[in-house]
Amino acid sequence: MTNASARPEGLSAYIAVTAAYWAFMLTDGALRMLVLLHFHTLGFSPVQLAYLFVLYEIAGMVTNLCAGWIAARFGLTSTLYAGLGIQVLALLALAQLDPTWAIGVSVAYVVVVQGASGVAKDLAKMSSKSAVKLLAPSEDGGLFRWVALLTGSKNAVKGLGFLLGAALLATLGFVWAVLGMAAILAVILIAVLIAMPSGLPKGRSGAKFSEVFSKSANVNWLSLARVFLFGARDVWFVVGIPIYFYAVLSDGSVSGNRTAFFMIGTFMAVWVILYGFMQASAPRILRASSRSESDLVYAAKGWAWTLSAIPAALTVAALASDGPQTWLTITLIAGLLIFGAIFAINSALHSYLILAFTKAERVTMDVGFYYMANAGGRLAGTVLSGATYQLGGLTLMLGTATFMVGGAALAAGRLRSDLQTSTT
Repeated sequence: MTNASARPEGLSAYIAVTAAYWAFMLTDGALRMLVLLHFHTLGFSPVQLAYLFVLYEIAGMVTNLCAGWIAARFGLTSTLYAGLGIQVLALLALAQLDPTWAIGVSVAYVVVVQGASGVAKDLAKMSSKSAVKLLAPSEDGGLFRWVALLTGSKNAVKGLGFLLGAALLATLGFVWAVLGMAAILAVILIAVLIAMPSGLPKGRSGAKFSEVFSKSANVNWLSLARVFLFGARDVWFVVGIPIYFYAVLSDGSVSGNRTAFFMIGTFMAVWVILYGFMQASAPRILRASSRSESDLVYAAKGWAWTLSAIPAALTVAALASDGPQTWLTITLIAGLLIFGAIFAINSALHSYLILAFTKAERVTMDVGFYYMANAGGRLAGTVLSGATYQLGGLTLMLGTATFMVGGAALAAGRLRSDLQTSTT
């Protein structure tokens, strides 16, 4: 059962978990930008770039499926510490990449390291999101406020990570950038190990792995909506748009490449920071403290259909353009920023509803299952990002995003507000 009010130890645990999650996501965002831009300059095609992130997302699916049970069995802090530790090791391993290796060997090596990073990310994410259900106050929309603050601030920090990654690549180079991030994250892990207060559950020996699979219709439909929602984002976000902007901005010179790195990193950072700010503001925008769970379930349906209009309009703009043009680039920037704002409301609603639908005694399992679906959507979006951009350019890529948002809206339309799944 969620707390009636935030106890001091609960608030301290929430702050510690949030700080650890911030540190992790800063390095996660920087690493993604470093890998994408570094290997693009080495001549990797959009499809090859997508392959670099495939195991990252597959590992996320498997990890989330298992992490909920691991946390229920051994405690939430164990999965949080494991996530931070594995990320440090992944960064150290990536720094060992030898530029003289053949492309095939380099791809295989980075794919494996990215897979380890995917395990780390989803261990940390599941731990942090589950902790909110157990620590947040229940009155006056406290659960929505706390989860929106955690998720929104995390995405703002990840946005800074995109900018940091591009800046480090342009100034320090790939190896020193990765080593620096590993050192910083290792220090933070040690600090969290020393300072983590009490307040999180220690686990229960009777937890069974079979409990991971939810019998709640709401949890299952929301998870399916999450697949389509994040697939719609990553189909343009992971490979297509950064490579399009690089083609527009870079003239092939060293200085031109650096300028392109900074501008791409800045756009991606601004997009994710805006996304995070809107997520954190979602409870206020939706007036969540004065609305029932039924109202918020209904809102999730409407906001999904609103989101679908943005990639649809951008698809039309891409069809009307004869290749890269200034007006199209400006339209894409404006349209994707609007997409980010509306996407954030959808994502915040989902993040609240999964915690509202689940019960405290199985929160890690339902959250793990839900984020397994989230990783599945990112996996689909990642593969489609490289494939659709290479096969059909902006038009096919944005059209695919439109289709996937429609799928999220249809799945959200099956959510029920009369199922009593949110209390224990």
